[in-house]
Amino acid sequence: MKLTLVICTYNRSKLLLKALASINNADMPAQVDFKTLIIVNACTDDTVEQLQAYQNQSTGTHLLPIQFIEELNAGKSYALNNALSLIDDGWISFIDDDHSVDEQYLNSVITAINDYPHVGLFCGKIIPDWTGQESDWVHDEGRYKITPFPVPNFNLGDKELSTLEELFIPGGGNLIVHKKVFDLIGNFSEALGPVGHNLMGSEDSDFVLRAIKAKQELIYIPTIVQYHYVELNHLKLGYLILKSFQRNRSITLAHFPKKTKIPNYLWAKLGQYITGIVFSFKVKSIRFYLTKSAGIVGQIIGHIQSLHY
Repeated sequence: MKLTLVICTYNRSKLLLKALASINNADMPAQVDFKTLIIVNACTDDTVEQLQAYQNQSTGTHLLPIQFIEELNAGKSYALNNALSLIDDGWISFIDDDHSVDEQYLNSVITAINDYPHVGLFCGKIIPDWTGQESDWVHDEGRYKITPFPVPNFNLGDKELSTLEELFIPGGGNLIVHKKVFDLIGNFSEALGPVGHNLMGSEDSDFVLRAIKAKQELIYIPTIVQYHYVELNHLKLGYLILKSFQRNRSITLAHFPKKTKIPNYLWAKLGQYITGIVFSFKVKSIRFYLTKSAGIVGQIIGHIQSLHY
């Protein structure tokens, strides 16, 4: 079996090395043609130097070898598609540069592939790597729970699920895809996806939606686990508002790539949330209504824009 781990990275050398360390610490399944491919996306930090140092250190040691190339066009989708151009066949496992993998990650991936030989896509859990330094409100599951969550958190429980049974759209940071699926439906949309760290996103949602439309089954495997680094600055109000706007705008564009009429219910919801801001007297409710308002504005902008493929 051929498995290529793909990491696209932008100016996160320390987190990238942490991701590589977690891969090295993971149990390695036998009889797998295994490769790690890193796409350095228009980085201006010391990422290249750190990867060169890693390569020098890995020679003659237990460290897994890596291959890396530079993609000068800024944008994650450009980096992802560059990686796909270098992979002829086999399975591709996507890992974000601010993720680390569970010790059983690779074993769980191989087990899933062997258990479902007819399936071309798998996904698993993305769990915030909490340190205890985060604010209490991030764990609030009540009325004022913040969505989209400031730290990616994809957890559908401990039961395997199939998109043939229900629709779910996973994050691309823990997606495993056979190359034949890309050959069938095309690569990632370069009109979507983050440029730098601008929070645009949804290149993964667009790809998954196209795959499902093409009758490709996607199975959620709860034992395939990655942990997402928690950046405390991402818990501040300004970041929450920006993320809510950008992610709602991008997911709307993924669902409606052509300019569409703004649904009336969005105006009603925006009015509801603005009223909530005006008449709220608690921090958690104001935070909630501000982020919700930003999300609705993002959806409205998404409807009046269009993607150019």
